[in-house]
Amino acid sequence: MRDTLDRLEQIPFPGLRRDRIQTLQMNLGYLCNLSCVHCHVAAGPNRTELMDWETMETALAFMQRQDIETLDVTGGSPEMNPHFRTLFSRAHAMGIQLMDRCNPTIIEEQGYHWIPAFLAEHRVQVVASLPCYQSDNVEKQRGKGSFDKSIAGLQKLNEQGYGDPDSGLELDLVYNPVGAHLPPDQNQLEQNYKQFLWKQFGIRFNRLFALTNMPIKRWGSLLLSTNQFDDYMDTLQGAHRSENMAQVMCRSLISVDWQGYVYDCDFNQMLGMGLGGKRTHLSELLDRDLRGDPIRVSGHCYGCTAGQGSSCGGALSEEEAAPMPRAAGQTG
Repeated sequence: MRDTLDRLEQIPFPGLRRDRIQTLQMNLGYLCNLSCVHCHVAAGPNRTELMDWETMETALAFMQRQDIETLDVTGGSPEMNPHFRTLFSRAHAMGIQLMDRCNPTIIEEQGYHWIPAFLAEHRVQVVASLPCYQSDNVEKQRGKGSFDKSIAGLQKLNEQGYGDPDSGLELDLVYNPVGAHLPPDQNQLEQNYKQFLWKQFGIRFNRLFALTNMPIKRWGSLLLSTNQFDDYMDTLQGAHRSENMAQVMCRSLISVDWQGYVYDCDFNQMLGMGLGGKRTHLSELLDRDLRGDPIRVSGHCYGCTAGQGSSCGGALSEEEAAPMPRAAGQTG
């Protein structure tokens, strides 16, 4: 990670300052049933890092005092944290909007069949990762059998009403490019997803988020080992759109790691770039107003502003992203 961070810190990025915090994003741990190639947190079945209940209680207090609107949880597979249901039940009772960044294959694992009904009961917005609607591309990133499990998981969410516009239960999917290039036009890709998944599997969903792969953790290491890092960064910088900076999520969000330490965004968390340049625990921020504070930036931030732009909520603008020239031997 240090090699990647050193390279990124040499790339200047325009300054940003925070607005009012509306969203608390919490990484509940790195435990996951998959080990995806593009995973920017390097999650997997052998990871043991999990957020404890004491940290979650601090987060609940922070949300109450700061009038936070949305709790956005990620992982790993966040549902694998043993306190997941208690956290969501408490936050739901407080009137907090809930978002679960769900890997749908987890629904098919033994001991996790409760997920669809629980999420529906608590009116959770589900953001489910499905990096492509073609099985070959999904299994390149996620492993053999992951596509079929993803489809089965999404069908079980549909059975609870997710994706039905009349139910109010929102199911959004996430696309990630397979190769070292930017995602295509989000609107057109969404139509392709909807047509294929409905025709082939009877699956319905609300929106598609097309996310740029960040040059950090596993993906950054892969770029370095295949000598594509500099070309990829040139692509991100060359496709930068200044108008996207007004909409990046770090302006209204802070990210909390599994130990309770705070960062400007999930990507800064994975790079160890602490809030304000130091190691700050959420318990230190219960009554602090962060509006106007500078946001730590580096070269990876171009991943959020290139082309259509890309945040945790998908594309930021309507412009079509430019493809990256293929490197020798690249088949993505």
